[in-house]
Amino acid sequence: MVDSQDWSLAPAAGIAAGVASGAVGAREVVSAALARIARIDPAVHSFTDVLAGRALARADALDAARARGEEAGPLCGVPFAVKNLFDVAGLPTRAGARINRDRAPAGRDAALIRRLEAAGGVLVGALNMGEYAYDFTGENIHDGDTHNPHDLTRMAGGSSGGSGAAVAAGLVPLALASDTNGSIRVPAAFCGCFGLKPTYGRTSRAGSFPFVGSLDHLGPMARSVADLALAYDAMQGPDADDPACARRPPDPAGPGLDGGVAGLRIAVAGGHFAGSGEPEAFAAVARVADALGARATVEVPEAVRARAAAYLISAAEGAALHLDRLRHRAAEFDPAVRDRLLAGAMLPAVFIERAQRFRRWYRAAVLELFRDVDVILAPATPCRAPRGGQTTFVLGGVTLPIRPNIGLYTQPISFIGLPVVAVPVWPDDGLPLGVQVIAAPWREALALRVARHLEREGVVRAPVARLP
Repeated sequence: MVDSQDWSLAPAAGIAAGVASGAVGAREVVSAALARIARIDPAVHSFTDVLAGRALARADALDAARARGEEAGPLCGVPFAVKNLFDVAGLPTRAGARINRDRAPAGRDAALIRRLEAAGGVLVGALNMGEYAYDFTGENIHDGDTHNPHDLTRMAGGSSGGSGAAVAAGLVPLALASDTNGSIRVPAAFCGCFGLKPTYGRTSRAGSFPFVGSLDHLGPMARSVADLALAYDAMQGPDADDPACARRPPDPAGPGLDGGVAGLRIAVAGGHFAGSGEPEAFAAVARVADALGARATVEVPEAVRARAAAYLISAAEGAALHLDRLRHRAAEFDPAVRDRLLAGAMLPAVFIERAQRFRRWYRAAVLELFRDVDVILAPATPCRAPRGGQTTFVLGGVTLPIRPNIGLYTQPISFIGLPVVAVPVWPDDGLPLGVQVIAAPWREALALRVARHLEREGVVRAPVARLP
């Protein structure tokens, strides 16, 4: 029998195998995770709600089922947590907002929670986030800031900062998060873990609080590519409760995960994706490209304009969603979020119409690139994690505000819903940097396969942060 502390840091695949074989009970695993959360999270502040009673009851039910000889699911006994914009039965869905604390508790869990639990997972809590997901920093004036587990003075990234930090700190092996303009990929980069933003429409958003309906994606974060694929495979499938969810059957990534990269056409994104960032960001991409034998460069057309259009659409759709709250409860918003939403409410309709028309053109132009390449590599962020509270940074010799510019390289990709795996590269000194492994729509399995090859070769990794 492995001791509890080891099980609290085990990967999801290892936990599921241990519970299935009887080497450990689900209660033992969950108890170890809850103990680690109680000990570590006060410094990290990744959780807003810990559901100890629910989690232990669920673990006991799984152990009883195993004792009866019932088959274990692929995530049997695996603790996971979710960004607090997912509905959790019995909790108000806050989405990081003070205003939403008034909401009635959710009547049932979000669709993706139900799917992970159907696979044997155990929900242990809800995670901190930027208010209404309009954030790249992981800072929240209502619930407190999430801290980067690898350096508590640094940002965890946002808006899924709690998800990235909880995984990197070893509090859970899996977390669910959302990504509208980069909110999975930015925390994955800053916290040094793996994240998957699926194709738009691949995973159900039913039971989650929206930000921008035409850009919102839900996906997993993990410390290994195998665990990322396990979670993704459990999440897939059509859902009539989400009109945007594709009517495509599941396409499991796990079976082909170790297929390698032989024969794949891999290129590095140039132009916009090769300028303005810190040298370390481009060095991380070069390291990944070298490991994959990628020598070609592709120009993503009009990426700067795509980022601008994404801003317009995000601001306008976000403002429309919150218009009543802005009219009646404006003082309860984070001022930084409120002011951007108010600006979005005042955008001329013609701007949004042009942005959407450009979006159609841009999607078609980028998809043309995938006639000649299978995967495109790009930085996830222009820098490593800034210090908490930092408001500006210097990129390309220009001082810029941090909040809107961390998504420099993620927004042109999520704008057209492409699947991306964010992989963490660790330089010889300091904090990690993220690289985006970008594929054509519905080819998540391919991006995961490339990420798995990089992990096996030791080019990318997601160690547990060294915390007391």
